[in-house]
Amino acid sequence: MRQGTSVRVGRRLVQYAAHARGAIVAALVLLVLSVAAQLAGPFVAKTIINRDIEGVQQVWYQAPTGAHGAVVVQGKPYVRADRLPEGARREDPHTLLTLGTKGYFLPGSVTAIAPGPRPGEIREEVGGTWRVVSAQPISRAQMFAFYRPEVPNVIRLALVYFALLAASAAFLYGEQYLLQVSANRILQRMRRDVFHKIHCLPISYFDNTPAGKIVSRITNDTESIRDFYVNVLANVLSSAVMMLGIYVALFILNVDLALLACALLPILFAWIWLYRRYTVQVNLRVRALISEINAMLNETIQGMTIIRAFNREAKTAEEFNQMNQAYYDGQTRLLRVNSATGYNLAGVFRNLFFACIIAWFGWRALHLEPIVSLGVLYAFVDYLNRLFQPLTQVVNQLATLEQARASAARVFELLDQPGVEREHGSIPRFRGEVEFENVWFSYDGAHPVLRDISFKAKPGQTVALVGHTGSGKSSIMNLLFRFYDPDRGVIRIDGRDIREIPPQQLRQHMAIVLQDPYLFTGTIAWNVGLGDPRVSRDRIEQALRDVGADRLLRNLPGGVDEPVLEGGSTFSAGERQLISFARALAFDPAILVLDEATANVDSETERMIQQALQVLKRGRTTFVIAHRLSTIRDADLILVLDKGEIVERGTHDELMARGGRYRQMYELQTKALGVTAG
Repeated sequence: MRQGTSVRVGRRLVQYAAHARGAIVAALVLLVLSVAAQLAGPFVAKTIINRDIEGVQQVWYQAPTGAHGAVVVQGKPYVRADRLPEGARREDPHTLLTLGTKGYFLPGSVTAIAPGPRPGEIREEVGGTWRVVSAQPISRAQMFAFYRPEVPNVIRLALVYFALLAASAAFLYGEQYLLQVSANRILQRMRRDVFHKIHCLPISYFDNTPAGKIVSRITNDTESIRDFYVNVLANVLSSAVMMLGIYVALFILNVDLALLACALLPILFAWIWLYRRYTVQVNLRVRALISEINAMLNETIQGMTIIRAFNREAKTAEEFNQMNQAYYDGQTRLLRVNSATGYNLAGVFRNLFFACIIAWFGWRALHLEPIVSLGVLYAFVDYLNRLFQPLTQVVNQLATLEQARASAARVFELLDQPGVEREHGSIPRFRGEVEFENVWFSYDGAHPVLRDISFKAKPGQTVALVGHTGSGKSSIMNLLFRFYDPDRGVIRIDGRDIREIPPQQLRQHMAIVLQDPYLFTGTIAWNVGLGDPRVSRDRIEQALRDVGADRLLRNLPGGVDEPVLEGGSTFSAGERQLISFARALAFDPAILVLDEATANVDSETERMIQQALQVLKRGRTTFVIAHRLSTIRDADLILVLDKGEIVERGTHDELMARGGRYRQMYELQTKALGVTAG
């Protein structure tokens, strides 16, 4: 994926996210609150350590009896210097310090202590000078007495700490919920747009694109995009906010330590750049292979009868295995990259960074430079641990991100296909006059399949189109329905150029019965009326009776409500044709097209349809594409096509009298039927 394409895909994903911006903004607010609550915790812990634990090791002064926070030592009350009442005299200073596990309460203001040369002696620093003094450690009970006044503060701050954790969890739940809901809403809109687009695409797109690939874009690719909004967006946003909050907290805590932690940022950016460089094309190929596998599966299922009839199972399996192996190789390559750049590498970076921090603190300690307090050090290590969590999350989402971008590129490619938007509304029913004037047409723009076609069908007439396979019969009907537009020439209905009529409105008063009818999953009644509220139940039943399908329904347990499986696989070809014919009639079209509609039915079923047609053709312009010339003897106009040109035209009797191509075709069919009959 080129950089420009990648940027456009990212912009489109953001545009879709804007449809749920209210929920996303609310989620971000909750995320910021959650991060703030989480990051406040180390500051609370730092306060507990520095003020209530480390804080007792300082100078204490004798205080009045009953002073708040006073500790009695040898019958005298002492108060910490930082809690001595304002204006009180600083008398009898003592310093509380620890050496290992022992505590000492030493007279005077002592800066630091160290082990002495002999038992019962310690070294103390006073005013920058070290000296050896005799000192005995205080008891554990006495040591705890110094900490006892701090216990209420510790408990209060601990409660604050747990309250912050609880608040953070509540905010995080709300943020995750809103982002999930937003992602589902975005994907719902995207699938709706894709499905809508499919109905706007020209028929040529479906002629050139396997159905499995289209289905893959609607299902697999959109699901991959869902992972982007649900996982990537949620994790990356929370990680970004968390990292930003951690850096803000680090700068508040200690600027030097924060600048040291900034060294991780270029590592992260380099990490992402290298990952994308090595995986973008692989992800695109993997998504394309998924579509190809779906297309092959769809084709195999649809053609299972032919595959078994011609013993192609082994060859089909070999082709599938090759495609499956290519998909496996692509996934394995991605797995190697993801394993190398995932959690383990993040752990290596974290450990190396901690080693550098330890070395830095050790160097400063050896050179007797000022070192941060224990509470600051604790908070820094805590933040550093927290910093690697979102960093690891971001890295672990790179694979999902690239897969989603590859899928999004394919979905947007479909959405960007040129199409015609559906226009709702209705137009008056056609009278049924159809005119082709000097029409030329080619599917590929280079090889014409129709050449200078001109004819006129008057309202109520039956026009038959005959000719060998590839002569252009079905192409004329494709143009009439505006599945395609002519390269040159004009097609008119009731004197109006059909290119001026929106396709959906044009087809409101037209119906077609194909040689190989398609039935949808549902019931017979639904397949006739297609769920259109304009087609009543009575109208559906009447159409079935008119085509003679009532005899079929008598043998079905559910009658008109008999279930229909996909494609109508439980019905015979003739039964499917009858239902398809009833579908066309139920919509009461002004123009009816029968595209070799009787080719797959037996003689008895064809006779029923022909009888129904005699009544149903009244008031309709009917086009019949037929190989059986015996079925079109009563047509008002017969057009004989050859290589995209009309070579003969007239009624059956006129064409037979002319003794041309039509008569040759008719006599060949009659002779063949005679031989068969004999």
